[in-house]
Amino acid sequence: RMPASVPEADGRHRASAAFSLSFLSLVFSITAFSSSYWCEGTRKVAKPFCTGESKGDLCIRFNSPDANNSQAVQYIWETGDDKFVERKFHAGIWYSCEEMINEEGEKCRSFIGLTPASDRGVLWLSIVAELLYVSLLLIGNILMSIEICYYSSVIDGLKINAFSAVVTVLAGLLGMVAHMMYTTVFQMTVNLGPEDWRPHTWDYGWSYCLAWTSFACCMAAAVTTINKYTKTILEFKHRRRKLERSLRIQYRFPDH
Repeated sequence: RMPASVPEADGRHRASAAFSLSFLSLVFSITAFSSSYWCEGTRKVAKPFCTGESKGDLCIRFNSPDANNSQAVQYIWETGDDKFVERKFHAGIWYSCEEMINEEGEKCRSFIGLTPASDRGVLWLSIVAELLYVSLLLIGNILMSIEICYYSSVIDGLKINAFSAVVTVLAGLLGMVAHMMYTTVFQMTVNLGPEDWRPHTWDYGWSYCLAWTSFACCMAAAVTTINKYTKTILEFKHRRRKLERSLRIQYRFPDH
């Protein structure tokens, strides 16, 4: 009896490890999906004209002696990096935000509206795939939690284990496709997006890294679940062979 409890305890440890990885993947995916830091960078914009008591660090001073004259026409040909200022921005699946020059806070715009019309369908496919990814992860977490708390039948536990493995693998594939489609859409938006949004420098942010970490945890949970299922099946086959062998021995040498 003692050796039989060891595989059962090992199976529960594997189930707990798979559930922990799947739960981390779910938390990471929701956090990344709802944030706007998939990509970060700077935009180079021309400095505005100074108004009121503002200094010339982030604005251009009027050359007109009468700054209050609204009829004065100012025509300036600006060249050189000192006439521009870099403004930080960050973008996600839902919206893109950039800091204000002379004011505190950020100005946000819908990223879907910034995407070129030819790539907007790919972005919507990415959003749908992300939603399905989160939904399947949630279903996988529920199944794994039921498997951990369900002790009445080993066969039913195996069925739940197999179904959760399939759901988790499918979720990982959808997550990978969604992340790759968003990467393609963002790069196309950088090249073909509106002139007043195109970044000067940009790189992937922490949300993008978190999304791929979620994918890695999801696939690790799937591998752990499949490993547990395969090992349990092999243990069943081994026990059945031992039982058949003992029955054959008892049949040949009956104990009178």
